[in-house]
Amino acid sequence: MAKSSDGGKLSKKSYEARLPEVRAALVRMQFELKSARFPVVLVVAGVEASGKGDVVNILNGWLDPRGFETFAFHEPTDEERDRPAMWRYWRTLPPSGRMAIYSGGWHTDAINEDPRTAREIEQFDAMMRRISWFEGQLAASGALIVKVWLSLSKSAQRARLQDLESDPRTAWRVAPDDWKSHRDYDRLARLADRMRAATHQPGAPWYLVDAEDARARNLAVADILLSRFRIHMRAQARVKATAGKPHRRVVPLRPTGLRRLLSLPLESRLSQPDYEKKRDKWLGRLNRVVRAAGQERRSIVWVFEGWDAAGKGGAIRRLADAIDARDFRVIPVAKPTDEEKAHHYLWRFWRHVPRTGMITIYDRSWYGRVLVERLEGFATESEWKRAYRELNEFELELSEHGVIVLKFWMHISKDEQLRRFRDREKTSYKRHKMHAEDWRNRRKWASYEIAVGDMLALTSSRHAPWHLVAANNKRHARLEILRTSCRQIEAALGL
Repeated sequence: MAKSSDGGKLSKKSYEARLPEVRAALVRMQFELKSARFPVVLVVAGVEASGKGDVVNILNGWLDPRGFETFAFHEPTDEERDRPAMWRYWRTLPPSGRMAIYSGGWHTDAINEDPRTAREIEQFDAMMRRISWFEGQLAASGALIVKVWLSLSKSAQRARLQDLESDPRTAWRVAPDDWKSHRDYDRLARLADRMRAATHQPGAPWYLVDAEDARARNLAVADILLSRFRIHMRAQARVKATAGKPHRRVVPLRPTGLRRLLSLPLESRLSQPDYEKKRDKWLGRLNRVVRAAGQERRSIVWVFEGWDAAGKGGAIRRLADAIDARDFRVIPVAKPTDEEKAHHYLWRFWRHVPRTGMITIYDRSWYGRVLVERLEGFATESEWKRAYRELNEFELELSEHGVIVLKFWMHISKDEQLRRFRDREKTSYKRHKMHAEDWRNRRKWASYEIAVGDMLALTSSRHAPWHLVAANNKRHARLEILRTSCRQIEAALGL
């Protein structure tokens, strides 16, 4: 961890002499950032009374307010408690070309939980791993992360609190909790050391700033931000210059997934009378287990992937027959909007994570990163290869929060797809489903099979396994999804 200042006093004259230069540099940085293809995340954290709020307020005055937002997190709201811990941070992330300043950030929230017992420390360490992974994902996608820790000795903290308390204009800033933090200074300092050690990494390092002298502190934070920005701009230019074209030849990373896909028997049949009889039974059972999940405050996420015309929409409609319309949302995933493309690719999926006891059904999902984005060159090789772990970690976070994750790949033969395409073209109320992309994707069938096989092999986990559905016969596929969903939810609830 870099230490940016030695605590030396800076005269008012020297401070004011540097201000015009620093402020101009910060505004130039914002101007350059507008055309950059990355966001800036600035975290200002530190011990109590070190001036975190002062630094954030000063930066707000120095920067152009149209190019950034400031966030400070307080006690989680009910809406935030109802979702995985990182949800409230993901939703505030800035898009490319903009900056966000976090006062305290996610690190301070974890320290404020005040872990003391062995069990609480274990939970704290788990949160640090989650934070480290969160920041690592952002950095790997190109975000500039600048984290500064404002340090203050115990004696300096006491003097700062006394000065604030003695002045009627600032006494309101000192609360009983501030003095409690002072009494616990040594323990909290050890906890902060533990936090920084766990979350200090390439792409998201910590910078220690001595906060005893306010003027030196303010300039040190600005200098760190400006220096990191210049270095990051040069690094991103090199990345852009060396970015290669997508590989035309698709080879499997894990052949086991492709073998599993190709061995699925597709000719299973089910008559209409048998389907209707069994369908009603499983719809009733699904209704009961979904209500049981809601009573247990367990959310459910359904993920539907499959070939074009495999029947995802029809399967989703049958699921919906068993669920109260007030309890679920269907998220159709299409080409990302400009806003979505300006964020980390998982941002748009985090936004729709359901509240406790609620349901989200994704019609296509985050797996586009390792399917269409891989094959069409929308993601670089390093991006889509990295995504397998990112997707597993995302689903693990959902699972650890209690979300039941159900993933279905609906598989049909190439001949059956062709038959359905032609049927859609001939049927007036189905014609809108056909697009030029469907025919183009079909020409890459063999490459997609390899990508699907890799997806199955590399992202099927104990907490979020893939369920393959033979979908040449729509009735069989729909019943299989109902049956599997019931059994998986029952198993998750221990029924």
